[in-house]
Amino acid sequence: MKLSNSMAYKSAKEMIFGTALKPVKTKRGLILGGGYVIPEIVPHPRPGSEKTIKSLLREFERANEDALERCVIVGIPAIQIENEHVFQMTDNPQWGMEIAAQTAHQLDEYYEKYGLKCSYRSTIADIRKPDQIDMRNSERTDKIFEAFKYSSKYADIISIESLGGKEIFDYSIIRNDVTGLLFGQAVLGGRDMEWLWTNIVDIAKNNNCIPGGDTSCAHANTAMFMAGGFISKDIPQTLAALSRAISVSNTLVAYECGAVGPGKDCAYENPIIKAITGIPISTEGKASACAHMDLCGNLMAAVCDLWSNEAIQYTDMFGGSSSAVFTEILGYDAAALNSAIELGFQKQFQACLINSDRYRSPHSFILCPDNAWAIGKAVVDNNESLYSRARAAALKSGELMFNDPNLQFTAFEKESLTKYIKELEALPDKEDDFIDMCLKKYSKVKGFKPSSYNL
Repeated sequence: MKLSNSMAYKSAKEMIFGTALKPVKTKRGLILGGGYVIPEIVPHPRPGSEKTIKSLLREFERANEDALERCVIVGIPAIQIENEHVFQMTDNPQWGMEIAAQTAHQLDEYYEKYGLKCSYRSTIADIRKPDQIDMRNSERTDKIFEAFKYSSKYADIISIESLGGKEIFDYSIIRNDVTGLLFGQAVLGGRDMEWLWTNIVDIAKNNNCIPGGDTSCAHANTAMFMAGGFISKDIPQTLAALSRAISVSNTLVAYECGAVGPGKDCAYENPIIKAITGIPISTEGKASACAHMDLCGNLMAAVCDLWSNEAIQYTDMFGGSSSAVFTEILGYDAAALNSAIELGFQKQFQACLINSDRYRSPHSFILCPDNAWAIGKAVVDNNESLYSRARAAALKSGELMFNDPNLQFTAFEKESLTKYIKELEALPDKEDDFIDMCLKKYSKVKGFKPSSYNL
């Protein structure tokens, strides 16, 4: 695997929503990143529906049908449906295949009957448990690859939210240990992702399927949720921002192994990934409030190619089923973005999206396109190793946060960031030295097996 050494975009000014330098064309001709923003709806089955394949098929059938029908009713011209595997769909790969086949058939019907441009992403569940099993050699690992093989026969796009390094990350995040985040996310997570995606890309190619992308959902999103909002948090906002910057190193690995996008919606690091790679990205913001809170609900649309709701449990609402309602919400958001493009106001609209959230938090600040590009540049300029580029990304994000007087910190946040940056600066320059240090420091962390990462 060759590490990225250049930026796809010459500057952040070139980046805009709806357009990617390397657009992706799906089976029914829908182009992602080809000039328009596409809504991506992610319905989830209700608890209990996963007990049998029959009930799960029926649940997804209804949820997907409601979304497709709402597109036709309100005039949404294009949609991507993502079905994220619940545990049972990957643990029983045949289940995942049957649901993928059913979904593909539904999309074909709406495409043929109404001309609805549509595509389908199947996201396989990472059912491995880093603190309990060997990440590379286990029955669950075999089932993951089997699920990819089965679902890729029918899906346009396959993705995963990989868990590599999660055992070290979880140990470190509750201890405010930025060194552990670097080790867990960049070194362990990156190595795991390289091993996973080398196999996933081969599977996708063999089945004429698009290898989409991965996410640091298990790591940086956990940090973001723990940081919370303004009055309730378990860790500093600045640590969550550093975790996000670090996450670029491991998420980028999927594309260095051959994934082509669109990037996963829950990868809040995607603006940085797009700046480096030019691939189309899915992002989520205000419409994902049904699943979780964030502090960048408008900003995340600034350079998106697909606009997602993260996840919504299938249920009844006053306006219809949840999948229908959120399809409509996403469709209207996409219509506004696309109207701005057609009217030539995309840069003005983008400026409104960015500035409404720019100084809401350190996390939102580093994800603004200009800062995202600068962090991406630090990554490609320090590409000696997964570790070196993650460390550089974290240091650059700290520098950006400190150097903008409009970004205000509490005394606690400022002291915390100062501490983290000093710790990062004191770390070894060479990845081998860093790994040796961390293997000693974290050797007794419950469930950590260096062999799972070929160390």
